[in-house]
Amino acid sequence: MAGKKETPRQKLIGMMYLVLLAMLALNVSVEVLDAFIVVDDGLTRTTENFAASNEATYNEFAQRYAENPQRVGPWKEKADHVRIMANDLFDYIQELKFEIIRATGTRGEEAIVDGRIVGELIRAKENTSIPSNVMLGGPNPNATELRGRIEDFREELLAMVDPDHIGIIQSIETNLDTSDPPVREGVTKRWEEEQFYYMPLVAAITMLSKMQADVRNAESDITTYLLDQVDAGSFMFNHLEATVIPRSNYVFRGDNFEASVFIAAFDTTQAPEVLVGNYERVELPDGTIDYQMVGQAQTLDVEQGKGIYRTRPASLGYHSWGGLIRLRNPDGSVISRPFRSEYQVAEPNLVVSPTAMNVFYLGIDNPVEISIPGLAADQITPTVTNGTIRRVSGTNYIVVPSRTGDAEVSVAANIDGSRRNMGSRSFRVRTVPDPVAKVAGRTGGNIGRNLLLAQTGVLADMENFDFDLRFTVQSFNVVSVGTGGFVTDATSNNNLFTDAQREIIRNAGRGQRIYIEDIVARSTTGDERRLPTISFRID
Repeated sequence: MAGKKETPRQKLIGMMYLVLLAMLALNVSVEVLDAFIVVDDGLTRTTENFAASNEATYNEFAQRYAENPQRVGPWKEKADHVRIMANDLFDYIQELKFEIIRATGTRGEEAIVDGRIVGELIRAKENTSIPSNVMLGGPNPNATELRGRIEDFREELLAMVDPDHIGIIQSIETNLDTSDPPVREGVTKRWEEEQFYYMPLVAAITMLSKMQADVRNAESDITTYLLDQVDAGSFMFNHLEATVIPRSNYVFRGDNFEASVFIAAFDTTQAPEVLVGNYERVELPDGTIDYQMVGQAQTLDVEQGKGIYRTRPASLGYHSWGGLIRLRNPDGSVISRPFRSEYQVAEPNLVVSPTAMNVFYLGIDNPVEISIPGLAADQITPTVTNGTIRRVSGTNYIVVPSRTGDAEVSVAANIDGSRRNMGSRSFRVRTVPDPVAKVAGRTGGNIGRNLLLAQTGVLADMENFDFDLRFTVQSFNVVSVGTGGFVTDATSNNNLFTDAQREIIRNAGRGQRIYIEDIVARSTTGDERRLPTISFRID
C-alpha cells in the first residue's frame, strides 16, 4: 500500500549500499567493489518483486473494469498512464546502464546477457571516468535528462493524489527525490554530480538499479492508491435483499403486469435518516449540489435499513409525498438524496347492477354513479350517445336523455398519460310514468263523507319512482249525480277543494257517487299530464 514500511530485505540493501559508499570514500580495496554486485543483485530482485506486484494490481484493474466500466474507467485510465510512464523511465535507466557497460570496450558487452547485466562479468568495476563521461559529459548530459525525467514522473504522480493523502505524497517525494545535496564545507554540488561524479563504474550501475527500484516502488504506491480510489467514497453494505416494485398492483384484463426486480443493499450497522417533508436544492460554494429540508419534517422509523412511512389520508385522490434520505459517507461527510412518490386514495366501491333497472327517464335528471376500481374519479371521462352527462361530485353524475329509445354511456380513463376506452353500458330511455291521483291516499272506492270532507285536496303521487321528480295538481272537477240524474259539478283551479266542491260532497247521500275528474297535473320540469278519474261511493 501507499506509504508502506520497507521490508527488512529493503532496509538491509539500503544499509549495505550506504556502507559501501562510505568504504569507497575511504579508498577501501577493490574487493569492496565486488560487494556492490551483491547489492545490485538484491536491488534487481526487489525491483522484479515490485514489478510482479504492480502487474497484479493492473490485472485487478482489468477485472474490475470488466465488471463496472463506468466506475473503474477513469481510475484505470490513470493507472494505464502510470504504467506507460514507469516502463518508459525504467527502460531509459536500463539503457543508461547498458551504455556505461558498453563504454568499457568490446568485451564489456559480455556482461549484458539476455537484456540483463551479469555483475560478475562487468569489466573495469573500479573505473571512475566512464560513468562520469557517459552521465555528465557532452552539452546535454544524460544525468540532466535523467533528472528531468524523474522529476516529470514524480510531478505527474503527485498530480493524481488528493492533497489530504500526506503519506502517499511523502512516499513518492522520497522515492523520486532529485533535490541537490546540502552544501558541505562551502562546496555546492548538483544532484547529477552527487550521483555520478567520480563514481566507480559498478557503483554507478548499482545507483541506477536503485533508481529503477525507486521507480517501481513509486509505481506500486500510486497504482495501489488509484485502486483504492475506485471504492473510496463508496458505501459498504452488509446485507442484500431481493426487491420487487410493481408498477401497479391493479391490472386491467388485457394489460401487462410490470414490475422492477433488483437487489437492494443496505448496511445494518448504519441506519439512514429518512425525512419526509418539503426540501430544496442548494448550490454549495464549491459548485456541487446538495439538498436541505425546508420547514418541519417527519423523521421515519427505520427497520432493516428502510424508512417506514405510515399515514392516514383524509381526502380522496392522488397524494404526493417525498423528502430526503441522509447517509454518512465512509469519509465522514453526509450525503442527502431526494425522493418523491405518490399514492391514490379511493372510496371502497360496492357495485350492484340489477339488469331490470338499466333505465333512464326522458327530460329529468337521472343520477348515475360511474367508477373504475383502482382509478381516481378525476381520471374518468364518461360520455353518452343520447342527451347530456355532467359530473356532480366524485363519482356521481347526472344523465339527461334527449329522446326515447336507447342511450349508451361510454367511459374513457387517463392511465399513465394515455387515454383508454374502458367499455360502455346501454340504457333504455323511457318517458316518465304518469303520477297517480289520490285523495286521502286512495284512488277510489267507498269512503266516509266526513273523511272526504277532512281532506284538503287532490295529490299526484309518483308511485315506486325513486327519482327526485314531483307532480302538482293544477286543476280538477268534482261531480255528483243525484236522484233523477241531476248533475252537480264545481271546478278547482289548483290542488285544493273549493267551498263549492265541499258543498257538493256535504250534500251527497249514502250510496251516492262522487267523481273527481279532469285532473291536470304538472311536474317540476313543466311536463303536464291529464290523470284518470277518481270515483268514490259515500258510505
